[in-house]
Amino acid sequence: ALIKYGSLLLLVGQMVGLVLIMRYSRTHTDGELYLASTAVFMMEIMKFLICLGVVFYQSGSSLAGLNTELYNHVWASPHEMLKLCIPSFLYTVQNNLLYLALTNLDAATYQILYQLKILTTAVFSATMLGRRFSRTKWASLVVLTCGVGVVQVSGSSDRAGASEDEDRNRLVGLVAVLSAACTSGFSGVYFEKILKGSDTSLWIRNIQMGLPSMFIALVTVFVEDSTEVSRKGFFVGYSPLVATVITVQAVGGLIVAVVVKYADNVLKVFASSFSILLSCLISAFAFDFRPNFLFLVGAFMVVLSTVMYSKPAKKRALAQRGQTLRAASSEGSRKTSLVM
Repeated sequence: ALIKYGSLLLLVGQMVGLVLIMRYSRTHTDGELYLASTAVFMMEIMKFLICLGVVFYQSGSSLAGLNTELYNHVWASPHEMLKLCIPSFLYTVQNNLLYLALTNLDAATYQILYQLKILTTAVFSATMLGRRFSRTKWASLVVLTCGVGVVQVSGSSDRAGASEDEDRNRLVGLVAVLSAACTSGFSGVYFEKILKGSDTSLWIRNIQMGLPSMFIALVTVFVEDSTEVSRKGFFVGYSPLVATVITVQAVGGLIVAVVVKYADNVLKVFASSFSILLSCLISAFAFDFRPNFLFLVGAFMVVLSTVMYSKPAKKRALAQRGQTLRAASSEGSRKTSLVM
C-alpha cells in the first residue's frame, strides 16, 4: 500500500509540478528569458548522466563493467542505435514544443489540451500495431476531442482581458501542444513497436536514446538560437528556478518510468484526472486563473473520457481468451492425432 500510494504522489507531483514551474519560469522573469533549446539540451545531458550512473552501479560500481555494457549495447549495436534515432528526434522536438506551448498557454489549459496524446496514441496504435479498441474506447476518444474543443473555445486564461496579440499567442500555444501530442503518440507507439520482446533494461535504453538526443538537441540550439547564444551566451536567463525546471524534467521522466511498474491502471487514471483538477486549483491561486463555465464543462469531459478509455473490457477479453484456449486445445488435439 505504501508503494502504491507513494507512486500516486510521485505521478501527480511530476504531472503537476513540472507544468506549473515551467509555466512560471516562462512568464515570471525579471531579466532575460532563458532559451528553451538550451534547457532541453541540459536536460538531455542530466538524464544521460543519471542513467550512466545507474548502469555503473548495476555493473558492480566497476568501470570495466560499465565499459562492457556500453560496448555491447552502443558500439556493437549500430542497427539498434539507428532505429532509436527516430524516437530520439521526436522526443527532442516534443520537449521544445512543450516549452513553446507553456510560454503561450496557462498551465490548466495546457494540461487538458495535452490529453490529446491519448487520441494520437490510440490512432497510431490502431494503424501501426493493428490494435483493436472497443466501442467504449472509441466513444471516449470522441468525448475527449469534444472536451478539448470546448476548452479551447472557452478562452479561459491566466491573463485578464485578452488582447489580439494574446489571442495570437494562444493559437501558437494550441498548435504547439497539438504537435507535441502527435509526436508523443507516434514516438511512443514506434518505441513500443521496435522494442517488443526486448530484454534490454530501461536504463540502457535511455542511454541508447540519450546519445542521439543530446546531439539533436545541440544542433537545435544552433539552428534556432545561434544568434542569441553568440550575443548573450548559452546560459542567458538561467536561475535556480530554471535549474529546478531542468532537474524536474530530467529526473521526473525517469521516476515516472519506474513508478508505472508499481501503479495499476486505475491509479494512473486517477493521477491523470487529479493532476488536471489540481492544476486548475493551483493556477487559480498562483496565476490568477479564472475558468469560465465552458472551461469547466470541457475539463469534465476530458476527465470523463480518460476514465472511459481506461475502463477494461472484461467480457470481450474473457471471450477472446476462451476462443484462444479452445483454438489451442483443438490444435493440440490435431497434432496429437497426427503423432499417434
